[in-house]
Amino acid sequence: MQASGRAMSDALARRGPDDEGSWQDPDLPLFLGHRRLSIIDLSPGGHQPMASDSERYIAVFNGEIYNFMQLSHTLEAEGVPMNVRSDTAVMLAAIEHWGLNQALQKLEGMFALALWDRKEKLLHLVRDRMGKKPLYMGWAGKNFVFGSELKALRAHPDFVPQINRQALTLYMRYGCVPAPFSIYDNVWQLLPGCRASIDVKTLFPGADLAALAAPYWHMPRIVEEARQQQSPANDAQAIEDFENILKAAVKDRMVSDVPLGAFLSGGIDSSAVVALMQRQANEPVKTFSIGFEQDGFDESAYAAKIAAHLGTDHHELICTPQDALDIIPQLPEIYDEPFADVSQIPTFMVSRFARQHVTVALSGDGGDEMLGGYLRHYVAPALWRRVGWLPRGIRGMMGGGLTALSAERWDSLVPQHPQFGERIYKVAELLRQDSAENVYRQLVSQWPDPAALVCGGAEAQVPLVDESWQPKGLGFAERMMYGDALSYLPNDILTKLDRASMAVSLEARAPLLDRRVFQYAWSLPMRMKIRKGKNGKMQGKWLLRQILARHVPEALFERPKQGFTMPVGDWLRGPLKDWAEDLLDEQRLAAQGYVQPEPVRRAWEAHLTGQGRHAHKLWTILMFQSWLDKWEK
Repeated sequence: MQASGRAMSDALARRGPDDEGSWQDPDLPLFLGHRRLSIIDLSPGGHQPMASDSERYIAVFNGEIYNFMQLSHTLEAEGVPMNVRSDTAVMLAAIEHWGLNQALQKLEGMFALALWDRKEKLLHLVRDRMGKKPLYMGWAGKNFVFGSELKALRAHPDFVPQINRQALTLYMRYGCVPAPFSIYDNVWQLLPGCRASIDVKTLFPGADLAALAAPYWHMPRIVEEARQQQSPANDAQAIEDFENILKAAVKDRMVSDVPLGAFLSGGIDSSAVVALMQRQANEPVKTFSIGFEQDGFDESAYAAKIAAHLGTDHHELICTPQDALDIIPQLPEIYDEPFADVSQIPTFMVSRFARQHVTVALSGDGGDEMLGGYLRHYVAPALWRRVGWLPRGIRGMMGGGLTALSAERWDSLVPQHPQFGERIYKVAELLRQDSAENVYRQLVSQWPDPAALVCGGAEAQVPLVDESWQPKGLGFAERMMYGDALSYLPNDILTKLDRASMAVSLEARAPLLDRRVFQYAWSLPMRMKIRKGKNGKMQGKWLLRQILARHVPEALFERPKQGFTMPVGDWLRGPLKDWAEDLLDEQRLAAQGYVQPEPVRRAWEAHLTGQGRHAHKLWTILMFQSWLDKWEK
C-alpha cells in the first residue's frame, strides 16, 4: 500500500515541489499522501499530512484558507489555545472545535480536503464552493483512491483506464468533462461546494461514489437567497459597497510568505484586481502579461499602459506563434483529461512566465460570470427579443446569409473588432434555435449533436441541465450568467487556471470568486451589471467598470472585449496542418472507435477551404486525439 500511495503522491510533484509526506492508519488499510507547495508558514509546522491537537483528525489539504487569521482569533476568544501559523492547522482546530459542518460554513478559501476521522472511521472529501481546486475519487480495482488530478489515480498499479462514453459525449459538447463525471469509468469529480463522507467499514468496491456527495453550499439556494436581499439604494451606494467587498477579498489573498504578483491582461477584471492590490500594497505589485505578434490576439500594450498608470513592477513577454505551438505537445500531460479551451495555451505561458519571479499570482477570473461580462449575456437576449418571434425557417435563412462569408473574411471587413467573424457565426447559430431555452446550450456547445458524433455516445445529465440545480425566477440573461457560474466557470475556466498554474508550481488566487463578492453580485438588479455605456451600446460589468474608473482613466480600458485566445483556425491551415491531418485520419478514427469519422472529416475539409466555422469543433477532436496518444497505451 505504501508503494502505491507514494507513487500516486509523486505523480503530483509539480503541484507540490517543496515537501512531501505520508501517513498510514495503524489499524486500517488507509494511506494519505501529500505534496506541498509552501505558501503560508514555510517551516516544518506546515508539513502534511497534519493531525489535529487531539489526533482525532488527519488531513491532507490542497489550497488556502484566506480567513485563517480571523478564525484563529475567534477560536482563541472561545478558549481554544492557538499557537500556530499554518492555515491547515487553524482549519483542523476549527473542525475539532465546531465540527466539520459548522467549520465548513466559516472557511473562506479555495481547497480540496481529505479528512480522516479516526474516531468515527469516516473519510470526508470536501471541495471549495466555486470549484477552484479539483478533487477526483474512484476505484483502482478494489481500492478506493482519490487525488487532485487523474494522473495520481492512474499511478496506482490496479487502476484500469476505461473511457466513459457518456463523459466523452459531454466533452464533445462542452470542450471539457463536467463534474461529477471524469473521462474514465468508475472515477468521479466531486462537485463544487460538496462533501462526500465515506464509511470505510461499509464501502464496497465499485460503488457509485458520486451518490455519496452532498452540498454544504448549494449554488441555486445561495442565488435565490441573494436575490431576496434588499438592493442598494442607488448607484453610488452600490459602487461604494462593492468596492469595499472587493478590496477585502483582494487583501485576504495578498497574505503570503512567498513572493506575490498578479496576472494583468489589460481587461476589466484583472485591471480592477491589480488596482485594488496596488492601493493596499507597500511596494509596487509585480504584474505579468504576455503578448503575441498576431493582430487581434494581443492586449499587452493595454496592460502596459494600465501598469504604468498604477505604478506596478510590470513584466511583459512577447511570444511568437512558434512559442505557442511548442506548448501543444505538453497539453495532454498538463491537462490529463481531454480539455479543449484554446486559451489553455496562453494561460500556461503567462503562468510559466510569472513563476520565474513569484510563487503566488492573483487573477481576474470570475467577473464575467457574475456581472454579465460575456457578449452572450446581453447580445443574445437583445437579439432574441427582436427576431425570436419570426418563424424558425426565416431565422435560419438569416443565419445562412451571415455565414455565407468565412469568419476570416468578416475579420478583414471589421478589423476594429477583434475576432468579429467568430461572433458573427455565434449569432448565426443563435438564429437557428427553436427556443430561447436552447440558445445558451448551443452557444456553449462545440459539437451541436455530440451523441451522434461519439460511437455509442449518450449525453448524461449534469447540473447545468438538471432542474433541481436551477434557481427560480431568473431572466434570460441571468439564466446564462448562472449557467456560466455553475458549469463553464468550474469545469472550464478554473480547470484551465488550476492545471496551467500548478504545472509550473504557481498558486493562482481569484478575488472575484470570493463568497462575499458572489453573493453581493447576485443581490444586484440587472441594471447594475448590464446597461448602455457612454457610446450608447450595451455592455456588461457596469459595476466593476465604475470601480476601475476610480483608479484608471476609462480611455485605458474601454474597448471591445477581446478574450484570451489564440488563432487556432489559422494554425490548423498552416503550421499545424500536417499534425492535424495525422490525428484526423479517417482510418485512424475508425480503428479507434471513439468518434464517427464522417462528420469529423467533413468539418476538416470545410475548414481547409474556408467554409463555415469549424476551428473550435476540430480543436475539441484534436485535443481528445492528442490526449489519447499520450494516455491510452
